[in-house]
Amino acid sequence: MSQQTIILGGGGFWCIEATMQLLRGVVRVTSGYAGGVSENPSYARVAYGTADHAEVVEVIFDSEVIALETILSAFFTVHDPTQLNRQGNDVGPQYRSMILYTTDQQRIGIEKYIQELEGANTFHDPIVTEVKPLVQFFPAEKEHQNYYQNNRGQGYCQVIIDPKIAQLRSHFSAYLKK
Repeated sequence: MSQQTIILGGGGFWCIEATMQLLRGVVRVTSGYAGGVSENPSYARVAYGTADHAEVVEVIFDSEVIALETILSAFFTVHDPTQLNRQGNDVGPQYRSMILYTTDQQRIGIEKYIQELEGANTFHDPIVTEVKPLVQFFPAEKEHQNYYQNNRGQGYCQVIIDPKIAQLRSHFSAYLKK
């Protein structure tokens, strides 16, 4: 197995976590915080904007089963990379669109993929996704892990996450776990 790690931020981490967990070749997804410099971020500090980190997910994947480009394609399908510091009702830099890479090869692939999206005019507005190297990832508190699986009946899951999952299922059925 050839494992790689990439960090994705696209609004609240519960949405990105729930969608990435469905992809075949994704070994583990952990919700957390990254992208800032403050130490020991917590959900309260990040969600209320008193820490400089974003809500993100750490995606560990087997690159022999799923390509980085497929993960990026799914990521850009389930969030809006053209909104600066927001996703829907989630507003603030803690909800910014970001990709934190762990290798130069990933950086090159990410930059190429974004250039292709922009060249094809995939979105009406420019992509504002922040791309930078991962410095440190902080796992979120236990209650934020596997949030969708543990809380499917909650309104947020039904109204916000379910449509993203439906969109992923519609466009990526060949890449979903059985």
